Amino acid sequence: MSPDELTYLAILLCSIPVGFLFKNASPHVKQYGGATVGILLMLATCDIHIVHSVITILGTWLILKISPRSCHFLALGWTFSYLLFFRTVTYFELPSPTPFTNAVQLLLTLKLVSLANEVQEFCRHKKQDMTSFSKPSAINVIPKIPSLLETFLYSYCYIGIMTGPFYRYKTYHDWLHQVDPTSIPSWVPLKTRLKPAPIFGVLFLIVSNYFPLDYVKNDEFYDRAFLYRLFYMVPIFFVFRMRFYVAWIFAECGCIAAAFGAYPVAAKSRSGGGPTVEYAIVERNAEGENVEIAYDYETVKNIDCYGTDFCVKVKDGMRYWNMSVQWWLAQYIYKNAPIKSLVVGNAWTMLISAYWHGIHPGYYLSFLTIPLCLASEGAMEAGLRRHLSDSGKMIFDWVHWFLKMRAYDYMCMGFVLLTFSDTVRYWHSIYYLVHVLAVILLIVGRILALKAPRRPKDPKEETRYIQ
Repeated sequence: MSPDELTYLAILLCSIPVGFLFKNASPHVKQYGGATVGILLMLATCDIHIVHSVITILGTWLILKISPRSCHFLALGWTFSYLLFFRTVTYFELPSPTPFTNAVQLLLTLKLVSLANEVQEFCRHKKQDMTSFSKPSAINVIPKIPSLLETFLYSYCYIGIMTGPFYRYKTYHDWLHQVDPTSIPSWVPLKTRLKPAPIFGVLFLIVSNYFPLDYVKNDEFYDRAFLYRLFYMVPIFFVFRMRFYVAWIFAECGCIAAAFGAYPVAAKSRSGGGPTVEYAIVERNAEGENVEIAYDYETVKNIDCYGTDFCVKVKDGMRYWNMSVQWWLAQYIYKNAPIKSLVVGNAWTMLISAYWHGIHPGYYLSFLTIPLCLASEGAMEAGLRRHLSDSGKMIFDWVHWFLKMRAYDYMCMGFVLLTFSDTVRYWHSIYYLVHVLAVILLIVGRILALKAPRRPKDPKEETRYIQ
C-alpha cells in the first residue's frame, strides 16, 4: 500500500470511534465539533490548499444569496468551472494540490451543487405553500436557507469529507436534530457492515502483489501472449474493486457509528437522496404506548458489493457502484440533459462524470464507452432476450453477466492508466475487443428487433441510466 492509501485508511478507521463520540451529542456539538474535526483533517493533509475549498464555498454562498430562486445551474457552473482551475493551477505557476485536497474538492462540489438545488426547492416549496390551499410535501425540503457559517459547517463536516458518501444538506440537518439518537442502533449494523472488509483487504493485498498495474506500462508486457494481455485486465479491475470496497465500507461504518443518515425503514430512503415517503419519528400501538422503530442506513449506503459483482447488466452495475454519487448524477445531471433522449442523456451524464473525476484522457475514454455498451445491451434485450424461453433467458443472462464484467474490466484500464497513450496502447494490444463486440451486438440486436414480431415493451426491461 502507498503512503496515501495508508493515510486514507487511518482516517477511515479513526472516523468510527469519533462517530460514537458524536452520536449522542447535542446539535451544537455535532455541528461545530464535526466541522472542527473536518478542518483539522484538512489542515493535516491539505495544508495551504484548503484555500481552494474556502473560495468554492464563498462563491457558492454568494450565488445562493444573490439568486436563491435560480441558483442551481449557477452553482453548477461555478463549482465545475473552479474544478477546471483547480486542476490546472500548475499552469499558473501555483503549487499542485495534494491528492487529499482533490478528494475534498470532489465531494465539496457535489455537496454545494446539491445545496443550491435544495435552496431552490425551498423557495419553490415556500411559494407553493403561500399560493396553494393544500400543503405540499416537505419530505426532503430544508427548513431554511443556510447562513454563510452554516454552509461552512456543512461543507467541512468530517463525515465523508474525503471518501464520501455524498449526502444532502437535509440529511446533515436531520442528523444534527435527531430525536433520541440513543434509540438508533449503531453497533449491530456496524458489525454487520464491517464483516466483509477484512476479506476484501486481504484479497486486495494478495492480488495487487501478483498483478501490479505498473507492469502494463512496460514494453515487456506487450511481448506477452495475447491471452495473457487480455486476462490481465481482470485482476486489475478486481484490485480496483477491492480497494474501493474496503474504503467505502469503512466510510459507511463511520456514518453508522455516528447514526448519520439513519432513518426509519418506513421512510424508504435512497442512497444520497434520503427518505422518499413521509415517515413517523414516534409510533404508538393501540394502547398508546411507544413502539420501537426499525432504522436503516440506506441514505449513506455507497456500495453494494454483491450487486456490483453479480448483477447481469451494465446499467445495474452503475447503480450498485458509488451509489450516492450515482444518485447525484441522475438527479442533477441526467434529468437536466440538454436533449431529452436516452442515448444523449447517458452520454451527457458520462461526460460530466468523467469531467468531475478529472481531466485525464483515460477517464473520458472509459466513461464514454459506457453509452455504447448500454446501447448494445438495450438492443440485444429488445432484439433477442425478449423473444427467448425461460431457459433461453437464463443462458442469455449468464452470457450477459460474463460480458458485463469483461466490459468493466476493459473500461477500468482507462480509469487506472489515465493517459491517452497508455490506455490506447493497452486497448490496441487486445484489438479494442469490447468496442468491436459492442458495435457488433448493437447491429445484430437492431436487425433482430426489425425481424421479430412486435410485442408490448416490458417496463422492467427499459434501459435507463438510473432509477
